[in-house]
Amino acid sequence: MPRAEGDVLRVVQLNMGSLLEPHWDRRRHEVVAWLDRLDPDVVCLQEVWVSADQPCSAEWVVDHAGGDQRWDWRFGGHPIPEPLWPDRTLRFGSAILTRWPVERHQLVSLPFDTDAPDPRFRFQNELLHVRAAGVDVYSTHLSAAPVQAYNRRREVVAIDEAIRASSDPGAPLPPVLCGDFNAEPGSDEIRFLGALTDFDGRWTYYRDAWAAAGRSDAGITADPRTNPACRALNVPPKRIDYVFLGDAFLRPHGAGQVVRAEIVFDEPLTGILASDHYGLVVDVVWPDRPAPPGTTG
Repeated sequence: MPRAEGDVLRVVQLNMGSLLEPHWDRRRHEVVAWLDRLDPDVVCLQEVWVSADQPCSAEWVVDHAGGDQRWDWRFGGHPIPEPLWPDRTLRFGSAILTRWPVERHQLVSLPFDTDAPDPRFRFQNELLHVRAAGVDVYSTHLSAAPVQAYNRRREVVAIDEAIRASSDPGAPLPPVLCGDFNAEPGSDEIRFLGALTDFDGRWTYYRDAWAAAGRSDAGITADPRTNPACRALNVPPKRIDYVFLGDAFLRPHGAGQVVRAEIVFDEPLTGILASDHYGLVVDVVWPDRPAPPGTTG
């Protein structure tokens, strides 16, 4: 897929379902095939895992994607509730891949429902932060069950607090926030992030890249009609995966403006879909974008 004209940051977002969905040994080749086609600068992945006797599932992707171009990357996550996964060494969370060396990284633990009787409602989710080439990138995964809007509201407030505390206001681009939010565009959680509603007098503002690119179509990323792996969830088609950008108001030379957003990972390149989610690719204006190490552009 050709990049938008001019200097851009290309961001890819995907919940790759490397633990809880079947056929990861086949689907990981599909993830790599798509990354090689898209040629991104930054990749945010969710449902990544590692344990004492298994390497990180993102590591295999890093080792096989991109040809001679190397990734720097970080992972962060938490144990799965014990009734669901007895191995306490396992960590389940996010990974961020970047073409530039990681300058800083941090794992932020999000609030979770410790009292829920169903252990599937007691996942502690994450916000992973990586700074590379001066740009702050965040990957997150919010509470999954549709009824857990009450907890997703707490999670997005915690995310906003963490980004305010950790992002550099002098960065060349506003913060980039990607993830599987498990919330539709009209939900309180997403409207709060877009400054369309407040939570008890608290406001914030991030731009939904899909809308900022002028897309008026639905942008469905969880679609049981076209993705067999999604049908087992027994949910209707939804747009629940997002790339958000912080406020670009008055930044010179259009820095931080979204010029392209597309659904990707939505057709099989190797004979199988990459995930039960479709992903996103987003191009963001980055004047004077530095070339990644080992490249000429």
